[in-house]
Amino acid sequence: MAERTSPSAGGSITPLQQMLASGTGAILTSLFVTPLDVVKIRLQAQRTPFSKACPTQSVPWGAQQTTWKCFLYCNGLMDHLYVCQNGNGCTAWYKAPTRFTGTLDAFVKITRYEGIRSLWSGLPPTLVMAVPATVIYFTTYDQLRDYLQARTGSRGHHIPLLAGALARLGAVTVISPLELIRTKMQSRQLSYRELRVCIQSAVAQDGWLSLWRGWGPTVLRDVPFSALYWFNYELVRDWLCRKAWLDEATFMISFTSGAISGTVAAVLTLPFDVVKTQRQIELGHSEVRPVTASKPSSTWLLMQRIHAESGTRGLFAGFLPRVIKVAPACAIMISTYEFGKTFFQKLNQERRLRGL
Repeated sequence: MAERTSPSAGGSITPLQQMLASGTGAILTSLFVTPLDVVKIRLQAQRTPFSKACPTQSVPWGAQQTTWKCFLYCNGLMDHLYVCQNGNGCTAWYKAPTRFTGTLDAFVKITRYEGIRSLWSGLPPTLVMAVPATVIYFTTYDQLRDYLQARTGSRGHHIPLLAGALARLGAVTVISPLELIRTKMQSRQLSYRELRVCIQSAVAQDGWLSLWRGWGPTVLRDVPFSALYWFNYELVRDWLCRKAWLDEATFMISFTSGAISGTVAAVLTLPFDVVKTQRQIELGHSEVRPVTASKPSSTWLLMQRIHAESGTRGLFAGFLPRVIKVAPACAIMISTYEFGKTFFQKLNQERRLRGL
C-alpha cells in the first residue's frame, strides 16, 4: 500500500508536467517565505548597520569582521549574497530606515510606511535563481528515482537517498556559474556588455573552472541535505500513509513530511551551512576588494578554525533561524509539487479514458 504513494511512479506524468509542478512550487514557496527573511534582514540591519559590518548570522561564530560590507539573504529555498560597496549599496532595497521593536512590529510598520510590496524585496533575484534550479532539481530527482527503481527492481529507501544526492549535485553544477555572475553584477553594477567582458577576462585568466568558484562548499552542504531530505521524506510519508490507511499521500501528509524531513536535514547539515555562509561572504568580499582577498582555506580547516574559536556551538550557530526558514519552505515546496503531480496524473487519466 505504502509502496504506491508517488503520483509520478510508473511514468504517469511527463517530465514537462513535472517541471511545471516544481516551477509552480518554487514560485509559491518564494512568495510565502520571502517576507520572513526580509523582516529578519531588516531587524539585523537595525542592530548592525550594513555600512559598519555584516549581520551576526553572516559571521556565525561571532568574529567581528568590520571590513566586510555584504550580507547573506536566504529564504529557505535559495541563498543570495548581497555585496555592499562604499557603505551604502545595501540600502537600495528598502525605502527608508524604520525603527522596529520586534518581528510583528516590523511586519506592521513595513506594510504601513513602505507598502506591502516591500515585504517581497529581493523576490526577483530569488525567482530568477530559484525557479530554474528547483525545476532542474525536482525533475531530475523524480526521473532518477523512477529509473533506479525500474533498473534495480527495488523500492528500498536507499534509492531516494542516492537519487536525491545525484539530483542536487547536478542542479548545483548547472546553477553555480549563474550564482557567480549574479554576485559580480551586484558587486559592481555592471552592464550586460561589461559583464560579458568581465567573464571573458576571468575565463582567459583562470580558465572555465573559475565560473564554478564556491561550488565545493555548496556541494558539501546541499548534497548531504538533499540525500537526507528525500530519504526522510519518503520514509515519513510512507509511514503516515500506513497510519492513515491511505494508498496515496494527501496534501497535509506531504506538507507534514516535508516539514519534518527538512528540519532533520537542516539540523544535521548545519555545520556545512556555517562554512558555506563564510565562503559566500569571502566571495562577496573578494568581488569588492580583489586585491586584499585571501586564498580560501579548505572546508575542513575552516571547520577546525570555527571549532577552535567557538567550540561545537559555533558549528551549529544559527540553528533556529535556519530551521524556521527551511521547515516551512520544504513543506510548501514539496506539498505544492506533489499536488501538481497529482493534478497532472488525473488529467492524463481523463485524457486516456476519453481516447478509448
